[in-house]
Amino acid sequence: MKKLTLSADNEIIEQAKRTAARENTSVSAMFARFVRSRNRRDAAAKDVPADSIAARATGFLVLPKGKTPRDVLTEALLEKYRGRRR
Repeated sequence: MKKLTLSADNEIIEQAKRTAARENTSVSAMFARFVRSRNRRDAAAKDVPADSIAARATGFLVLPKGKTPRDVLTEALLEKYRGRRR
């Protein structure tokens, strides 16, 4: 493992330390999770139009294996509206 030095305002540094302490982790581990999460989200977002509801609702959620954000949205809408008449 290599070291990485980041620069940030004192306020951001303190917020990161408090958040890491609340989550019983280190700032380094928290940063690594953040970067991995963003990469997964960005890879999954390629399938979803930028102006879609799914894109706006995307967060730090890990999708079920083999499912795109569009798949999850479609399933949720089918579950919600199944059996309703137009």
